[in-house]
Amino acid sequence: MIQFSQEKLDKVKEIIARYPEGKHKSALIPLLHLAQEEFGGWLDVPSMDYVAGLLDIKPIEVYEVATFYSMFNMKPVGKYVLEVCQTGPCMLNGSDQIIDHIKNKLGIQAGETSADGLFTLKPVECLGACGYAPMMQLGKHFREHLTTEKVDSILEELRLAAKN
Repeated sequence: MIQFSQEKLDKVKEIIARYPEGKHKSALIPLLHLAQEEFGGWLDVPSMDYVAGLLDIKPIEVYEVATFYSMFNMKPVGKYVLEVCQTGPCMLNGSDQIIDHIKNKLGIQAGETSADGLFTLKPVECLGACGYAPMMQLGKHFREHLTTEKVDSILEELRLAAKN
């Protein structure tokens, strides 16, 4: 059975307490982040159902939110998720070429994970950093003004970090 650790359950209570009585559904996104972190980097149906139970809401309400936002993964992902922006400003500055380069370099398609389990390529909509295009989000960090050389350097940096 899926269940948060006691530490995470304490965090759940703290998060829910931030919102006015009767507005506990507002805690959904932070709780989905906790669930994704706690349950292997992605949200399966049992973990989303668990969150729905914690908030006493219908599971469909959780599914609607989790599937809408690109920050939530609906299937297992690699250690590093390369979220490459593919909207207007990034596209005009070469994000399509960056995505193609990553596909070729890692031998994967969009949404797939490399054979070594390290990288998942996830093209996403606007990440709100248009002035730094093309760019990608890597965890909590933005990598900006991407070139194929920069991408190669980032991939190598991450491979080395994974070994340590």
